[in-house]
Parts: sequence; structure tokens; C-alpha cells
Amino acid sequence: MTHPTSLPLARSAAEHPFVFERAFNTFDPAAVDRLYEPGAGFVPEHGRLVTGPDRFRANDAFLRLRVPIRVAPRHTYVVGDLALLIVDFVIEGVAAHGDGVRVEGTATDVARRGPDGFWRYVIDNPFGGAGPPATP
Repeated sequence: MTHPTSLPLARSAAEHPFVFERAFNTFDPAAVDRLYEPGAGFVPEHGRLVTGPDRFRANDAFLRLRVPIRVAPRHTYVVGDLALLIVDFVIEGVAAHGDGVRVEGTATDVARRGPDGFWRYVIDNPFGGAGPPATP
């Protein structure tokens, strides 16, 4: 496992998805969690936004599969210190439990450049707008 601090954070918004890919592929939840602002949200399934320790646990559930992710950014839109990232991804392979896994989607994410110059997620929505609309 790679030590989390050995993975540099993104200095550009366009680089952030690739930094996420490298962190995810360590299968270390602490490495992934470094890529989020402290109050950031993660949407592990449609209609459910989690933050803090729940965000950490939800990401860890994906990481426990021990299947790497591949990302293919489509668009990066930056206004000031905010960025909208549209990123195709696929998690595919044989999981730690021995079954085949394929999880794919198009993420619709929001990242912010912090005072330190590094980009971190504010909202990580891996499945974007796919699926049923959220009920109010």
C-alpha cells in the first residue's frame, strides 16, 4: 500500500481526476480522503449524500473490492477557484471476494482550489445525473 502523503495533490482542476485514480488504486481510504475538503459530500448511490466519517466509510466500501479504477475526463470547467468535472470511469476486474465486478458511470463533480493551491472535492457524485430523479 502506498503511503497517502506520497501522492501529490492536483495543482490544476484537470489533473484532479487522475490524482483521484492514483489514490483510489492504492486501495487506501486515507489516501482517497485527502482529496476531499473536510465538509465535502460523496454520493455513493442515487439520492444519498454522505459527509465526514460516513463519506470515509462509503469510499472504503468501494476500495474493499480491491479492483482498480480507470478515469477518462470529458470536460473540466473552471470559474475562479471552483471547477465542474465531468468524468467517465470504470471499476472492472475480479474483486477480493472472487467475483467479477464492473461499476461504471459518468461522474459530475465539483472541486475547489484551496488556499494552499491544491484542488479537492466539494461534491463527488460518481453516477452524475444517471438514474431516477431525486424526490424533493
